[in-house]
Amino acid sequence: MSTPTLSAAGLRKHYGRVTAIDDADFEVLPGEVLAVVGDNGAGKTSLIKALSGALIPDAGEIRVDGEPVRFRGPLDARRCGIETVYQDLALAPAQDIATNMFLGREPRRPGVLGGVLRAVDRARMREQAQQVLDELGIKIKSITQPVETLSGGQRQGVAVARAAAFGSKAVIMDEPTAALGVAEASKVLELIDRIRERGLPVVLISHNMPQVFDIADRIHVHRLGRRVGLVSPRTHDMNEVVGLITGAKEAA
Repeated sequence: MSTPTLSAAGLRKHYGRVTAIDDADFEVLPGEVLAVVGDNGAGKTSLIKALSGALIPDAGEIRVDGEPVRFRGPLDARRCGIETVYQDLALAPAQDIATNMFLGREPRRPGVLGGVLRAVDRARMREQAQQVLDELGIKIKSITQPVETLSGGQRQGVAVARAAAFGSKAVIMDEPTAALGVAEASKVLELIDRIRERGLPVVLISHNMPQVFDIADRIHVHRLGRRVGLVSPRTHDMNEVVGLITGAKEAA
């Protein structure tokens, strides 16, 4: 088995007497879609926050390509090539698509304009943004149109494209199809498949079991703050995974 791109061992996080993460383990392999499933309150969000730098665990270790790392914030995780698409998408509705894709990472124009005046290279932003959208097959009328003019599925596509453009190690997606219709959700799953084809692993947090079994290579089952199972859709059926989520079934 290849070295996990992103992994964790023995993660713990306590809030007073409440245990959010309880000796949790995690791993995602190169080029796979790993689904993280669990009931509400199982600790999935806390785990993902730790892996994306938004939460500092009390104990345990996180590794990127087998090397120990310590994230003191989301920027540290981004510097390591880990991008996260949250449910709120973190988009600026009034700004255009290219600007949203480069939020906080705007390239500067060459020479004195970029050095002294800090002028943004908008032509470069639009060119590179359009290239990523084309590679992922995201159809947008114009790269300069405001995000607020896009449909829900298109907005999700922009957020996913931003993560794919800057994520060099892993892309984490938190319920990316939760607020979408059937057709738009299907397009998002196609985007996830295209990212996997590029060799970039995807961590998919989802409650939608049919989608999980449709797209995931492996399924990480989280319960009571820890991983209670790591199974394959090829060897386990949906009822078995639901049993692990609820505690009605023990992992082999």
